[in-house]
Amino acid sequence: MKILVLNGPNLNLLGARDKNHYGTLTLQMIEDKLVEEFADYEFQFIQSNHEGVLIDKIQGAEESSFVGIIINPGGYSHTSVAIRDAITECKLPVIEVHLSNLSGREHFRQQMITASACNGYISGFKEKGYLAAVYLLEKL
Repeated sequence: MKILVLNGPNLNLLGARDKNHYGTLTLQMIEDKLVEEFADYEFQFIQSNHEGVLIDKIQGAEESSFVGIIINPGGYSHTSVAIRDAITECKLPVIEVHLSNLSGREHFRQQMITASACNGYISGFKEKGYLAAVYLLEKL
């Protein structure tokens, strides 16, 4: 099973960001945990602070033999109609992950444009959300 894992803006700063919201692990540590937990799977990890890079990866995922996408669009979750449109056109299952519990955060973070285009979303379980997303992709 080949899974594309996309991470949006500022997720390259994990480990240095607010640990109450985002946990203590770096993005590399989360990626390593996925590879360790799901050794039989193939992952491609992409982190970008640029919206277009994420859109290009979503649009190319089907041709690259991925069976699903895990995306943490970061702040783009609340602002990007373009990422939402790319997810809507994607024929693969897509699960959105957020490290922090968005329903307990600022009001503007509770409005998620991208999540409604996904098969579902996971919020508030820190790095465990990524593990849960892989499990759920197996079941879709």
